[in-house]
Amino acid sequence: MTKPTLSPSEGNRFLPLLRAGLIAGVILAAAAYPLAAIGGIGAKATADLVRDRPRDLRHTSPAQTTYVYGADGKTLLTTFYEEHRKYTPIGEMSPYIQQAIVASEDSRFYKHNGVDAKGVARAFVANQQAGGVSQGASTLTMQYVRMALRDSAQTPLEVQEATEQTSIRKLREMRIALDLEKEMSKTEILERYLNSAYFGHRAYGIYAASEIFFSKTPKDLSPVEAATLAGLVKAPSEYDPAVNDQKAATDRRNYVIDRMRTMGYISPDAAAAMQAEPIKLKLSTPPNDCASVSKEYNSWGFFCDYLKSWWSVQPGFGTNSLERLDKLRRGGYKIVTSIDPKVQDIAEKHVLAKESASSPFAHGLVAVEPGTGRVKAMAVNRIYSLDSTENGPHSDPSKRARMKGNYPNTVNPLLGGGDLPGYQAGSTFKMFVMLAALDAGLPLSTAYDSPFRITSIYPGGGTTSSCGGLWCPSNASAAMTGRQTMWSGFGKSVNTYFVQLEQAIGADKAVALAERLGLQWRTDVDKRQASPEKRKEWGAFVLGVSDVTPLEMANAYAAIAADGRFCEAIPVTSISNPDGTPTMITTKSGGQVEAAKPRCHQEVSADAARAATDAARCPTGDTPARGSCGGWSTADSVKGTVGRPVAGKTGTTDSTRSAWFVGYTPEYAMASFLADPDNPFNAVGDAQSNKPVSTVSDTLRDALKDQPVRQFAPPSPTIS
Repeated sequence: MTKPTLSPSEGNRFLPLLRAGLIAGVILAAAAYPLAAIGGIGAKATADLVRDRPRDLRHTSPAQTTYVYGADGKTLLTTFYEEHRKYTPIGEMSPYIQQAIVASEDSRFYKHNGVDAKGVARAFVANQQAGGVSQGASTLTMQYVRMALRDSAQTPLEVQEATEQTSIRKLREMRIALDLEKEMSKTEILERYLNSAYFGHRAYGIYAASEIFFSKTPKDLSPVEAATLAGLVKAPSEYDPAVNDQKAATDRRNYVIDRMRTMGYISPDAAAAMQAEPIKLKLSTPPNDCASVSKEYNSWGFFCDYLKSWWSVQPGFGTNSLERLDKLRRGGYKIVTSIDPKVQDIAEKHVLAKESASSPFAHGLVAVEPGTGRVKAMAVNRIYSLDSTENGPHSDPSKRARMKGNYPNTVNPLLGGGDLPGYQAGSTFKMFVMLAALDAGLPLSTAYDSPFRITSIYPGGGTTSSCGGLWCPSNASAAMTGRQTMWSGFGKSVNTYFVQLEQAIGADKAVALAERLGLQWRTDVDKRQASPEKRKEWGAFVLGVSDVTPLEMANAYAAIAADGRFCEAIPVTSISNPDGTPTMITTKSGGQVEAAKPRCHQEVSADAARAATDAARCPTGDTPARGSCGGWSTADSVKGTVGRPVAGKTGTTDSTRSAWFVGYTPEYAMASFLADPDNPFNAVGDAQSNKPVSTVSDTLRDALKDQPVRQFAPPSPTIS
């Protein structure tokens, strides 16, 4: 039998019927023509718009919420979403919500093949009597098709075609619905519908609706609750019981209950009892983004902000930052971060014990795991909040009249991972000079006579006329004068020793080594000094005049603790797709790797790193495997506090405007600082310079409590 069709001109005459009666003319001819003929008629009549299905709707997924957890995989940090939705298999839904949605939206769902001929005919009659469109005829399958086309739209035209109120759109939905029911079971379609529908109050899908309105999962919904939610789909704003008078919502719910009774899902007595109940909500608001981190975990907000910043620059998640963040909000990932709740709590406790949140001085600590680059803690004496109304006065007098300070509330990335340049880190930079020298083959025993002041080979920038235009740094104390090696020079932080060591290898080699260990140059001054043309003359680099973040310093020292194996700082331990499989990204070479896999490579020889660690035991009061520390050190209390092998370096800047300590064991590298991020000229003072030392020491001690003691591997005799 030949399938009947209409010519284009006949199809155009047919369009008014579509608009007025939702293709009722076709349905009324069902006795003569099979419903499958609708597709042929529509294609001929509107060949430019009603075309083949744009993509396989079986594999179309709506936007889903991304969940972010601590390293334990249980402690929820926050969620990211544009549409709060979590896909839920139908087996994990209460049967009542399935019954309620069918009863309210498509009572003949299990009888039709995607398009309900009786429903369309009934709508046609009602609309003719009303003189307009008073009743629709969309089946659950057609509604799902509409939502799937909307959610999978990739161009403005596709969005328009999926949502515009036209008969052509309706015809297209019918055609696709008929095809879809040949490929998917009723159960599959109902499952996808319940996961796609909007229930109002920012609840997309049944999981979000159950959580937001009743603070429970879909499998725990009662018949009354299911009827309430099913009633929202028709007009979510009009029937929202959380923001409107509940009469409309109650009337709609009772209509759904009545339909459930009519279809035999519930008894008449049960229906009467249910209709007599008031709507009882238990509202909850799922967190969204970093500003929604709960008060219990407020300090995690800074880590959350770092996670977003890291995600936004990962090429594997998109071609630009906007595309990557859109994927974070819509991808439905399960992200298990690297942050360790135990270590974070310990770090926060010791940070706040040293400096309160109401202080203009920011005091913080970052902990990184050597060998992986995973960030285990980010604590700072600030409250993560956008509300600055009660903040203290700005510490910069020139700004005080027009703005408040960033304490105690701020969302500024004070610990790294954002666009702030950081703080000068002082003598902690001597590590890069020493490591570059060791990597170049100089032994730890390299000795120089180190006077109180030295005239360098580097230009003084016009500020040292007494030194003949050259840079002539001095030591912090006359007690440092004498012959020093890398052990004693590092332990006592002898400036004049390290200037000579820098001259021996070239300042450019030290700058390059710091870059290899992850340091970036953010200020115009630092960028200029680190440029290929200027870095050979950047003598002051050894004294830490560049701005750097605690995250960068902790991660750089972590590479030394890992025997020279540098790992990019990373805030995650696993990233999973909605189906539970690991999220993969494409590398520059075209290969596929897990997105959360550490990115590590050897940057300096293991022997050079071990030698640097041996010298770095001197500042902490520890005993190196080889050589002598020279009798005293700048932070000799650290070993006694930590109670196990520990290395590190103190750092202060001119006039003690900032104070630092970076310490490490085989398990953790931790960087702590004290500075005024609002006004770098507001000096912390010598009296407070020990706070970062004690913060790192106390945190290492408590974080490693009850763990077996691990030893540093000693350097070979050839490098000693």
